[in-house]
Amino acid sequence: MSQVKIIAEIGVNHNGDIDLAYKMIDAAADSGADFIKFQTFQTESLVSNNAPKAKYQIENTKTGGTQLEMLKKLELSTKEHFRLIDYCKSKGVVFLSSAFDLTSLAFLKKINLPFIKIPSGEITNYPYLKAVALIGKPVVLSTGMATMDEVKASINVLIGNGLKRNMITVLHCNTEYPTPYKDVNLLAMQTLAEKLQVAVGYSDHTQGSEVAIASVALGAVLIEKHFTLDRNLSGPDHKASMEPEDFKKMVLAIRNIEKAISGSGDKIPSSSEIKNIPIARKSVFLAKNLIAGTVLENQHLISLRPGTGISPMRWNDIIGKSINKTLNKGHQLNWDDLI
Repeated sequence: MSQVKIIAEIGVNHNGDIDLAYKMIDAAADSGADFIKFQTFQTESLVSNNAPKAKYQIENTKTGGTQLEMLKKLELSTKEHFRLIDYCKSKGVVFLSSAFDLTSLAFLKKINLPFIKIPSGEITNYPYLKAVALIGKPVVLSTGMATMDEVKASINVLIGNGLKRNMITVLHCNTEYPTPYKDVNLLAMQTLAEKLQVAVGYSDHTQGSEVAIASVALGAVLIEKHFTLDRNLSGPDHKASMEPEDFKKMVLAIRNIEKAISGSGDKIPSSSEIKNIPIARKSVFLAKNLIAGTVLENQHLISLRPGTGISPMRWNDIIGKSINKTLNKGHQLNWDDLI
């Protein structure tokens, strides 16, 4: 089993401050992330002048205004991208970013990312999906807000423009920040795997780590989680993000779950527990002092530890037999005692 890959999504949580981004990279790398992901966009190519904020964006930023006004402050320059790429490399983690417009996608193509991450909002953007497919790299597709038919349609665009199905990983996702647990619908991840015959993962916007951890047990190969230094920072996504210490605990839990589900699936004693079989199981002992020739009845016998003698599962094979010598209460019965 390949190790589950974990993306710490800084996204726009850097708040437009490159030094804050560096600190987040430090913390995410220390927390065990495999990839650190940002967002690449040219604001005017992403939103119209009057596009409204989502309700969660208004609540989390505590301001009104338009998406354009908010996002313009969070846009990363080309120079800043290269600085972040170099810094990630120095920390032993892989830089990623999601593009939100065609110009930004062309830029990400040039910097040779290991795969292209399609954000949920672009799942119905045909020109974007086609351009992604033509890059020819593996694709990770987030599916927040999408129906199964919409996911199938987007995959058909990708495959129709040259991608192989085995190059696509689909992430189950709910695009509410934070996502209420009742709306997670985690079993949909397995439905995606079954219906689409692709690798699946989970992009998590809940406030805890439980769902991300559970998704690994259900077959996720990739986990994405928003990351912040402080959930109280200003910005649209901090409230649905995870702080470093909790992120580190989540990574450890995922690694433990990986070990727990890595067995053969056969129900057999493990090598670590075999030694405990005689300690924890029981054998048949005498409950009374008995003289030679006594025909054994239920009242004469008791099951006691250790399990180094006759198993109590042979109880009915013992009843009705006679003992061949006088034996004391507490004697561990063996087959040589019986006639």
